[in-house]
Amino acid sequence: MTRPVAKKLTLLLLATFATTAVAQQTARSKEEEDKVEKLETIITTGTRTPKAVDKIPGAVTVITKEELDHTRALTEDATAVLARTVPGYAESSQAMSNTGETLRGRTALRLFDGIPQTSPLREGNRSGTFTDMGLIGRIEVINGPSASEGIGASGGIINYISKTPTRPGTEVTVTSRYTTQFHDDSSGWKLGLDVARKEDNYDLLLATSFIDRGMTYDANGRRIGLNTSGSLADSESKNLFLKGGFNFGDRNAQRVQATVARFHIIGKGKYHLVDGDRDTGVTNTSELGAPLGALTEFNEFNQVAVQYTHDQLFGGSLNIHAYRASQAMRFVTENGADRQDPLIAPLGQLIDQSEINSQKRGVRSAYAHQDLFVRSLELRAGVDVVEDETQQKLALTNRLWVPPMLYRSKAPWFQLSYDIGPVTLSSGYRREDGELSVNSYTTTYFRNRVFVEGGKLDYLANLPNYGVIVRLPQNFSAFAAYGKGFSLPNVGIPLRNVNYPGQSVAGILDLQAVIVDNKEVGFNWRGAMGAFSASYYDSKSALGVSLAIDPVTNDFVMRRQPIRIKGFEATGEVKVTPSLKLSALYSRIRGKTVNVDGGPLDREMGVLDINPDKFGANVTWKFFDRGDVSVGSTTLFNRDINVGKSGEEHTKGYTLFDAVASYDLRKYGRLTLGVENLTNKFYILSWSQVVGFRNFWAGRGRVASLTHSITF
Repeated sequence: MTRPVAKKLTLLLLATFATTAVAQQTARSKEEEDKVEKLETIITTGTRTPKAVDKIPGAVTVITKEELDHTRALTEDATAVLARTVPGYAESSQAMSNTGETLRGRTALRLFDGIPQTSPLREGNRSGTFTDMGLIGRIEVINGPSASEGIGASGGIINYISKTPTRPGTEVTVTSRYTTQFHDDSSGWKLGLDVARKEDNYDLLLATSFIDRGMTYDANGRRIGLNTSGSLADSESKNLFLKGGFNFGDRNAQRVQATVARFHIIGKGKYHLVDGDRDTGVTNTSELGAPLGALTEFNEFNQVAVQYTHDQLFGGSLNIHAYRASQAMRFVTENGADRQDPLIAPLGQLIDQSEINSQKRGVRSAYAHQDLFVRSLELRAGVDVVEDETQQKLALTNRLWVPPMLYRSKAPWFQLSYDIGPVTLSSGYRREDGELSVNSYTTTYFRNRVFVEGGKLDYLANLPNYGVIVRLPQNFSAFAAYGKGFSLPNVGIPLRNVNYPGQSVAGILDLQAVIVDNKEVGFNWRGAMGAFSASYYDSKSALGVSLAIDPVTNDFVMRRQPIRIKGFEATGEVKVTPSLKLSALYSRIRGKTVNVDGGPLDREMGVLDINPDKFGANVTWKFFDRGDVSVGSTTLFNRDINVGKSGEEHTKGYTLFDAVASYDLRKYGRLTLGVENLTNKFYILSWSQVVGFRNFWAGRGRVASLTHSITF
């Protein structure tokens, strides 16, 4: 998109929402003012204890149950809702893999009820598919680098929060869903059961589901090729979730809660990938027949957690959360050069598939005191302890590919916030004190079987943050913030790529941490009839991480070079009438790195890291007390970067429409029809438009889904 067009689009958004805001404010009654107060949204991600979102200096996105329901009516993809509702989130990959799905051009830390769903030791781009979206009640997104929840959040934090029983008594909800693209093998179905129980001093939630997915087709009626890193198509998943809490003590101020979650998704292995041809424009497809090898890809995520809270401890509140998580990700079978070993089979004949296994244990603690010494001075403090052990192997031959890596960290932190009339000042600090241990190991045949001496690396980082919020008349507010984020650089990749002797773990420069400095300014308006927010950010990392493709193995390799990313984003909604709501979002991100070591920041970062400009809009009409309909659109714009230079890249944009209609059948439940890609638009996924390993994929054509849910 050209700069003049971007400016016009931004001005149009600003003018539309600002004009509406001023017009509404001039006629606001006392009753409407009270409604505005009730709109205050509470968030816990990054603060650990409840805090109003308008007291947090930065861009925060809270994805509500209504927005989740809308996306669930269209697709079961766990990241699709982020692509539709979070401005800086990249295009959904529509696969088990979330390759290219960055947040503001960097890697996001994904959490499920506060527990990390990936390991920065070996980011396998599979952390987006870890549970059934039917049990998620809301998603909290902290946009931009943050150290508040620990390592891995160089792009921000995405916390999926499970439902909690809210109504006294017992509720049983049965959800069934049928999906089709009107081809014999495109049908899919889901059956889910939720049992919720709530009494005065305890609550319980049991959720289980099974999903069977068929093949997917593009708008031309052609099967889409299975993803080389893992597909949702031709797969089945099982989910079991149990959460129970007990309140006790004076006025039930104390609570103990336990959670158990088990999720498994696996390919059915009925089809295999057939390569397309970029020269002729024919995309990858799939044909009947077993894929290469005997095993299919899977994701398996299991976790248990115990949480204790005390809301009246010495005038404040205490939150202690202990967890244990086990995660395994198996990838598609390959016979590339990096899989070969003549001691096992003649060169060119060996097939193998990699598998990442990760074990995590941790304790997160937080204590908050609202009025420390003086009124409106709030303190939040705690200590986080984590242990993460991750390795990657070539599963069919049981070869070590990435040696076991053990990262132990303890991180004390505190956050102060002080309200002075219409101004809120905040300042915080986190001390990351981690140690990475790797035993001695030998690389694979492809990397010359070299011996690498093990060792330990210390990671010490001081991570401050500062912010100010000014609440202005007419429900406007402005903020400015500075903060540092900390992450490890996908440690497993440089470890497995060592290919000449005499190396040691301590001597691998690419293992240095990623420290991101982020500055951001923005403003918000929120009234009884709508809301609007906009922000501009500038993030730098002296030794960042970007992705490139190895020309020999066609696998991803890391580039450790300086990176600077700037961006602008805006969101807004207007309640035109009590039954009609309009919403929109816009995002523009630009990132630069260097072409050669020591050179200037003159190479624009491509689509594997930086999403093209995005505009989204949605109209929701509640045409009847029992019925509503919504129509949404998402546009990714054309982009041409590094023209005539190294890293030249051209991506073609597209616009997709979707529609959801829902009707309450009262005692017979609720019926919802969702149509994804309403106009049956043919398009190539943006990140698939650049040359890579067998990556020429079209996006899904029109998909119709019928969902029925009934509560007893």
